[in-house]
Amino acid sequence: MSDVEIGGPVVKLGEIGQIAITVKDLQKAKAFYKDVLGLTFLFDAGTMVFFQCGGVRLLLGLPEGKVEDAPANAGMILYFKVADLKDTFEALKGAGVAVVSEPAMVARMPDHELWLAAFKDPEGNVLELMSEIRAGKN
Repeated sequence: MSDVEIGGPVVKLGEIGQIAITVKDLQKAKAFYKDVLGLTFLFDAGTMVFFQCGGVRLLLGLPEGKVEDAPANAGMILYFKVADLKDTFEALKGAGVAVVSEPAMVARMPDHELWLAAFKDPEGNVLELMSEIRAGKN
């Protein structure tokens, strides 16, 4: 990764659309967040469970690899909502930001497609851009 020059912003991110928390026991975590904390359950998606927390969505997910090898708090990811995922991602890439994954559609919902792209901050933390693209908007 080349160094990112700190000056004026390359892009202007604002609203956090989603926060991901890695868990070891998905069903136990789902029950805790739903039944103990009272969060609004949205849907299950394989190794992930989604809740609504006001204007921010919470994703609980199993770690990649072996579950038993994951630390108790394997990590969190901030997801920034952007209107134009591809242009925003290209601007970050052009600024030398370390790419984790190129823009890709990850879920097809009844009324939109969910697109994500991942990158790292200078400390190696993974951050994601997210865009919910309505039908006919590609």
